[in-house]
Amino acid sequence: MARQSRAPTLLLTRPAPQSQRFAEDLVARIGEVPVVIAPLMQTEFHQPALPPFPFRAVIFTSETGVAAALALGQALPKRAFCVGNRTADAARRAGFDAQSAGGEVNALARMIQASGVEGPLLHLRGHDSTGDLVETLTKGGLETVFLVVYTQKPANLIPEAAALFLHDQPVIVPIFSPRSARLLAEAVPVNRRAPLWIVAISAAAAKAAADLSPARLVIADHPDGENMLHAVAGLYISAGKA
Repeated sequence: MARQSRAPTLLLTRPAPQSQRFAEDLVARIGEVPVVIAPLMQTEFHQPALPPFPFRAVIFTSETGVAAALALGQALPKRAFCVGNRTADAARRAGFDAQSAGGEVNALARMIQASGVEGPLLHLRGHDSTGDLVETLTKGGLETVFLVVYTQKPANLIPEAAALFLHDQPVIVPIFSPRSARLLAEAVPVNRRAPLWIVAISAAAAKAAADLSPARLVIADHPDGENMLHAVAGLYISAGKA
């Protein structure tokens, strides 16, 4: 819930568990800040049948993919290659022997190729996905297939979040994907007054956020949660929070 303050308000649009954790980590780093959590996507898990292949490992490119794997309720290989540390942590909690590529998909492909693992591999992913990890690995000689195990459908901004844009106080929004930027652009009220300060996880996310005409735009030094936290904290510090 937002509190009255002259500091910018932090608007978090990822799924509630990830947003809550991000808010807690930020507060632990710089102290209390006004926060509104308003997910712009609702996750629906699917129950597809696994392809009939003897998979040697699974690939996760999001924490949601790990949750969807658990929801499948089917036997999967224990070895898991993960795009970042948060995803790897989630995979370990789910019982996988997980390795992290540090937050970047190209690094994930290189890590898998250098691991010595044999195919076939199974990438459990959402309906909307950037890049083509499966094609990269397969063309490199490592047979890989994907299975769509969840969909994230657009959701409207809750009234508390929409109201933030009708005042003069800046709103800080971390953007974790190009799709998140596009959904936010569709959701922001047309009569917006608030200056929008965007923290983008990558150049691609920043490019997608350009339609929001941000007053300030920062790209994280590295595409992972820790560097996103650092960048958001830096904006608050520059605004006089600390």
